[in-house]
Amino acid sequence: MARTSLIGLVAAAAALFGIELLQSDNASAQPSPKALQDAAMFASIADANQRSVALFTEAGKVLQHPRCMNCHPATRRPTQAETMHPHVPPMFAGDLGTGAPGLPCATCHRQENTATLGAGIKTVPGAPHWGLAPASMAWQGRTLGQICAQIKDPARNGGRSLAQIKSHLAEDHLVGWAWHPGDGREPAPGTQVQFGKLIDAWIATGANCPSG
Repeated sequence: MARTSLIGLVAAAAALFGIELLQSDNASAQPSPKALQDAAMFASIADANQRSVALFTEAGKVLQHPRCMNCHPATRRPTQAETMHPHVPPMFAGDLGTGAPGLPCATCHRQENTATLGAGIKTVPGAPHWGLAPASMAWQGRTLGQICAQIKDPARNGGRSLAQIKSHLAEDHLVGWAWHPGDGREPAPGTQVQFGKLIDAWIATGANCPSG
């Protein structure tokens, strides 16, 4: 009961900052299925390099979707909704990417999506380890080729190998939230399983990046 009340109070506080904006976003963000081609669909591309680029380009439908982009902001301030407007109320990543001292992300973002009592926002997103991606993995404003280079670079991706990147994208529950974002939000295209298979096939064909 106390948790629900806290979430309700936060939703009410958010309303003071921009209830009309939130209502508008929810109205235009009703979940609608979007296609994501299976990795097998690219088998007809004979050249492995071209097939690799095509696979990553398809995976880019997920990587560049607002469900992912909002947690990979150009600044250390999260964005939200399909419009990727600044987080309401204003929030900062802090040193660890999990919120400013005294106001961590976990204050509102629990282990799972939480229904609210507010009219402006139906659910508060939630998943284990909620927080922003590292600054070195900021994607907003970047081309798909630049995002690809970031993902591959151990100096920027947290020292992960390509195999570890695949495991992170295909199995991590926080990444998986993008397909289960709660009432009022559009999920990422396809499924996490499809996405993981695209990334796996991309790696197997040389992990080549789109140009630009």
